[in-house]
Amino acid sequence: MRDYKAISHFKGLNTLRFIAAFLVVIHHAESLRKDHELKNHLKGYGLFENGQHAVSFFFVLSGFLITYLLLKEREVKNDISVKQFYIKRVFRIWPLYFLMVIIGAIIQPYFIDWFNIPYKMPYTFGETWYYFIFFVPGMVNYFFGSNLLEPLWSIGVEEVFYLIWAPLFKWLKKHVLKLLLGVIAFKLILISINTYWALPGVLNYLIRIHQFEAMAIGGLGAYLVFNYGKQINTSFIYSIPAQVVLYALILVFIVFGANIHSGIWYFFFENPIVSSIVPNALFLYLIIGVSVVDKNLFTLENRVFSYLGEISYGIYMFHLLILSQIVELLKGMVAGSGMFLESLFYYGVSIPLIIGVCALSKRTLEAFFERKKQKVLQKMN
Repeated sequence: MRDYKAISHFKGLNTLRFIAAFLVVIHHAESLRKDHELKNHLKGYGLFENGQHAVSFFFVLSGFLITYLLLKEREVKNDISVKQFYIKRVFRIWPLYFLMVIIGAIIQPYFIDWFNIPYKMPYTFGETWYYFIFFVPGMVNYFFGSNLLEPLWSIGVEEVFYLIWAPLFKWLKKHVLKLLLGVIAFKLILISINTYWALPGVLNYLIRIHQFEAMAIGGLGAYLVFNYGKQINTSFIYSIPAQVVLYALILVFIVFGANIHSGIWYFFFENPIVSSIVPNALFLYLIIGVSVVDKNLFTLENRVFSYLGEISYGIYMFHLLILSQIVELLKGMVAGSGMFLESLFYYGVSIPLIIGVCALSKRTLEAFFERKKQKVLQKMN
């Protein structure tokens, strides 16, 4: 009999990671084309408008995996090591995060001045270093606008989540379900207040970007799988007819959602309060279906996509920096040659380059810190 409290590998999740990262890439790619006044951009078409949805998916996935690992650790050891939890997160997240800060906030300005590139940095390192150091890079976006380190805002949100999640689990070990539901309820209250009373700008922004409800929804899924995995596997919600309907809905949401304009659609997918639950619940349904359900309609366990999922953190971190350089080449070499040729050049150059840089990062920088992490953890044990 399958033990749902001892799952060591959730199949297919690396592929989902890559798909989400790819949606972020094409969202920013088309935004850059539009910003650079390239007429053949695809900005506005549903598939290319999923940057925020993909990040929300990452939040749900993060909450699911982190919560499951904490539940599993407590089951095995009857305790949770907050110190080890922090060490694992630091060695995984900090190297690429601070590398990007160094590139985007220190090296890039000198590079721009040295080569007389006609681009004005929206900020200086002196104006922003404390936002990056204390993991609130979203404030750089808020005060200074779009920039090449814009994707870092979600890393800051995850760091805050990680900071509080393990201690809460350790202290409230008998009330995990109440904790998860409480976080969702509290965030819904904040969103409601923010929606109907229009809180001041910075507070409004912080409430919107700190999507702890998405992480708690993911955590709720982990709690259900951990404790009721067998029942979920055979439940009506994962019957073939239910899968057909719900997976079709997810597909429509991703491919056409931005171009659907109806009252019902708006209520479920754009209303600030309801849309903080419904899309995230659908993402959780997909995560559990792909990784846990035996009779899922499809499997995403694929060697190539699994590897691309393993480097998805790098894809998320590096892509905007690379795309911003390729779009300049696009303007100078094939602009005006038609949508097909422009897109072929743009993506034909940028996607392999992004993957290549991320693969190199995985084999060098990230592998180095992975070895350091293992040594530190071995000493602790």
